[in-house]
Amino acid sequence: MPLIEHATSILLLWALIGYLLGSIPFGMVLANVMGLGNLRDIGSGNIGATNVLRTGNKTAAALTLVLDGGKGAAAVLLARAFGGEDTAQIAGLMAMIGHCYPVWLRFAGGKGVATFLGIMLALSLPVGIGCCIAWLIGALLWRISSMGALVSAAASTFLLVFLGKGEAVVLGGLLTVIVLWRHRANIARLRAGTEPKIGQKS
Repeated sequence: MPLIEHATSILLLWALIGYLLGSIPFGMVLANVMGLGNLRDIGSGNIGATNVLRTGNKTAAALTLVLDGGKGAAAVLLARAFGGEDTAQIAGLMAMIGHCYPVWLRFAGGKGVATFLGIMLALSLPVGIGCCIAWLIGALLWRISSMGALVSAAASTFLLVFLGKGEAVVLGGLLTVIVLWRHRANIARLRAGTEPKIGQKS
């Protein structure tokens, strides 16, 4: 029984660490530091890299993309190093939830695409690269960021199975559901033909 309690405590600890890492709102921090204004008043009001790009500052957008991806990857890699694969998957899931629902922003966070990609890259480099390529294909074909996200999320479960990371399929499915849920407004705009193009300010 003590062994089970210890294992549960480790999982809960890394779930918390993953959530806290994921909840760091790098987009808002960079926008404030670089004098770009309040992201809530710009474009979609989202805190992610796509909306930071709408400020016209490509450097800030690139940094947001890297840092949001990095926090997802860090949660997985650190948890794996100290607690094993199951712990890494829990930490990755919670990092995604932390980004999308950060306590510091009254649970109104980003859509999780960069964090999702960072988690996938840390889980398996080939799978992560495949997800990034899927994002690029979707985004370049339609010149719409949300299309890249939807294509990447849809491809992730297949990539996990095809590239030998089947033990992470449940996690991949959960992350995909979160991405789709966070993009429900984008999906409605895509259907209506009103979704903004990449780099469009409004």
